[in-house]
Amino acid sequence: MQGTVATYDAQSRSGLLLLDDGTELPFPARAFDASGLRLLRLGQRVRVDVDAQGEVVRVTLPTMA
Repeated sequence: MQGTVATYDAQSRSGLLLLDDGTELPFPARAFDASGLRLLRLGQRVRVDVDAQGEVVRVTLPTMA
């Protein structure tokens, strides 16, 4: 699924995403760390991978098909 970075705290490496359906989805530092990214900007488009419980496990940049 994809969304937009609504908040991001560089110190804690966690934040909040606004998904395309309007749902807010928090992401923990471990999901950001799993991405290999160095930073996120507010308003940036991202792709998120979630586990079976619906928790974010990785935040990455979307790829062009």
